[in-house]
Amino acid sequence: MTQLKALIFDVDGTLAETERDGHRVAFNRAFSEAGLDWNWSIDLYGKLLEVSGGKERISYYLQQYCSDVNEDLYNLIPQLHQAKTHHYLELLSSGEIELRLGVKRLIEEAYNKGIRLAIATTSALPNALALLEKHLDPDWFEVIAAGDIVTNKKPSPEIYNYVLDKLNLEPGNCLVFEDSYQGLQAASQANLTTVITRNNYTKHQDFAQATLVLEHLGELDQPFTVIQGNVTKKHYFDLELAYNLVNR
Repeated sequence: MTQLKALIFDVDGTLAETERDGHRVAFNRAFSEAGLDWNWSIDLYGKLLEVSGGKERISYYLQQYCSDVNEDLYNLIPQLHQAKTHHYLELLSSGEIELRLGVKRLIEEAYNKGIRLAIATTSALPNALALLEKHLDPDWFEVIAAGDIVTNKKPSPEIYNYVLDKLNLEPGNCLVFEDSYQGLQAASQANLTTVITRNNYTKHQDFAQATLVLEHLGELDQPFTVIQGNVTKKHYFDLELAYNLVNR
């Protein structure tokens, strides 16, 4: 029988609702600062989220939505992304971006009971660290795999294979928390059991490969809603449920 030894978390959209009110706002501030008239609306950003990685997202936007693009704009992408990271960190430090329901409770429970913790995200390392420093403790996470630490981003399984290697664990010993189709594909290709906590941007995506799909992890007084999967006698996600999902 397999045994749960680690929880692995995506960051954006999974730990916190960072996309709409965090990254999107920061991108627009960076564009304005650079004298560009681009404005990523809430709906447009939802489409751009199909591309993993901030620099990759800007490049895709140039290809798909901008005509007569010159080489100078492509060369500007790293600077735009760096400026966007600066603005995003300001938003985080202001406390405007909170953790999603149940996240802190579950992570604290896992840490206190000796379950190993890791991060697997395409978000830039400073962004991931800033969120952890604001609401949790980065030292609790044995591996923080972020940004360009691997060549191919989600839906490639490369970042999850990297985390498994660093933890020196088999996929059957871990449970992953994701919020998107791309993240689910990455985790599934690495043979990892995955729980999805969907959000407004991802609620219509295909999560057929997920073991469990929830609106959020829930709290004692704010029960979760099960969208897909079999859960009985549980109103919020705790370590006992995590053990049950892995040890089936």
